[in-house]
Amino acid sequence: MSDYLIGLTGGIASGKSALEREFVARGIFVADADLIARQIVEPGQAALGAVVDHFGASVLTTDGRLDRAGLRALVFDDEPARRALEAILHPIIRAQLHQQCRAAASTYAIAAIPLLTEGGGRNAYPWLDRILVVDALPATQKARLRQRDGIDDVLAEKMIAAQATRAQRLAIADDIVVNDGDLSHLRAAVAELDTRYRALSTRL
Repeated sequence: MSDYLIGLTGGIASGKSALEREFVARGIFVADADLIARQIVEPGQAALGAVVDHFGASVLTTDGRLDRAGLRALVFDDEPARRALEAILHPIIRAQLHQQCRAAASTYAIAAIPLLTEGGGRNAYPWLDRILVVDALPATQKARLRQRDGIDDVLAEKMIAAQATRAQRLAIADDIVVNDGDLSHLRAAVAELDTRYRALSTRL
């Protein structure tokens, strides 16, 4: 059971997944909020029923699964709709993240939460001992988004603007890793953090 829990966050296309992989390679358990978010809206799950109750059956595909792309498009430019969706899903995601991290066999555990800042930061996740932010310049994020998703500058900028600002994320950070695309730098940063977190976890 892990009693020392780290929250990992960062803006879109900042390199959270790369950082996750480096921690996993060192034997550290990572609970992924995005994965949990997909699992809890599978057919038969209570969260899917709550989403359908609020948004209607139009958010389902013909085989009864959640139309993720359609729902994303529905809430992307509609603040009240997005807040309503978050109010349904976020409490369930938070509870499962906490449960999975506490049950982990590693010395400490990581909760990967892309929308940690937007979702209330420390107030929403009081069980986090530290927050690790992976940081990238907005220009770097935009370039990665264009390459990864095959989109234009306008959409990439819109996706970045829909999230918390870089300054807001850095304001809640205990630890920061700058991901400029240099994998050796990323590995060295994770090695240092892993040593630090293992030491901190033994002091409990």
